[in-house]
Amino acid sequence: MQRTLFETLPVDGFCFDQAIRRRGFRLLAGVDEAGRGPLAGPVVAAAVILPEGMNLSGVTDSKKVSPTRREELVEKIHQVAVSVGVGWVEAQEIDRINILQASLTAMVRAIQQLKVPPDLVLIDGPYSLPLSIPQRSVVKGDVRSLSIAAASIVAKVHRDHLMRTYHELYPLYGFARHKGYPTQEHLQALRRFGPCPIHRRSFHGVCSVKDTAYDATSGANRP
Repeated sequence: MQRTLFETLPVDGFCFDQAIRRRGFRLLAGVDEAGRGPLAGPVVAAAVILPEGMNLSGVTDSKKVSPTRREELVEKIHQVAVSVGVGWVEAQEIDRINILQASLTAMVRAIQQLKVPPDLVLIDGPYSLPLSIPQRSVVKGDVRSLSIAAASIVAKVHRDHLMRTYHELYPLYGFARHKGYPTQEHLQALRRFGPCPIHRRSFHGVCSVKDTAYDATSGANRP
């Protein structure tokens, strides 16, 4: 079958992916990231290849799904997916290369974790990745493509789990509750204790607060 990509495709996520498969791309890897906006923690990306003809009710942009429902859906995605890959970039690297490049790097790492090479990568947003695999950028892809929506849920759930782990290491900041986003609770903790090792020091809201040394032994910042 001739491989061509048309500009006009259905809005429904399942139909969107099926329309691309009919053009010769059977194994689609949807790719999305989570965690560009927080002041702390990694940016996480996921790549998901779903079986041809597989529709997953309720799978859409992770921001439109409750945390409880996301946990249910991610379990289902892992059960049925041909392959799932996850990659991330930690705060220190984000500070070094900026959040956009970190997001793209996390996407590449997620794709590299796939056990099956995709025929085509569908990328959420107007981006391209430094890969030799055919790819297509899809603006608002997490609501237009089922594969990208599945990736958005996997990335979000994986990141939430990481932030709960970080909460155990740095309990002063409430990471388990706000996941590093700039809530009032988080900003107050930052002003009181200063940044800890997983804060993104290049981000506004972190770089402006007093940088005291975090005491990993006591779990508190030194005066």
